[in-house]
Amino acid sequence: MKQIIVITLLAVAIMFSGYKKPDEYVIESEQNAYLHNNMGLIYMEEQAYYPATQEFKIAISLAPDVQASAVFYNNLGECYMKLGRPDLAKDCFERALQQFTLNFKYYKNLAECYYQLGYADEQIQKSYSDSNPLGMILRGLLLEQKGDIVNAITTLDEFAAKEPDLMITEAVKYYIKGLVRKTY
Repeated sequence: MKQIIVITLLAVAIMFSGYKKPDEYVIESEQNAYLHNNMGLIYMEEQAYYPATQEFKIAISLAPDVQASAVFYNNLGECYMKLGRPDLAKDCFERALQQFTLNFKYYKNLAECYYQLGYADEQIQKSYSDSNPLGMILRGLLLEQKGDIVNAITTLDEFAAKEPDLMITEAVKYYIKGLVRKTY
């Protein structure tokens, strides 16, 4: 009889104990990538560039094939530029443009990097044979870096006229206005 009462009490306790199977913990690498990118930005703000580069590298390794990784690559490139390493930044900016070609800031950063590396003339010549109209943006920015503002404005304006419907065109037009104001 005691055994039956004990077994019954145990069964009742188990049924009403509120036991729930624990939830599975899922690691979301893309979410973690955003966190590391944000940490890198904080380090950059504090001018702690070496830890910032590590955070951006971690962000890239956690989410290498998403569109947001273009931002991570660009941030890493900007960090390398702050460290005076345009040779390392070049690859980052090129990869950012491979991931997402419609961000004007990526072109500006790459143009500055090419100019610092002494590749401006080579890249300008290369852009004339490029069938991709987005190459005109880089050409215009490189011309500006070299001090040829009139041809830079002309090239960027030609791009804006040829590609009026692209997302990046508004940024190019705004930049042209700034160049014109600065020049004249």
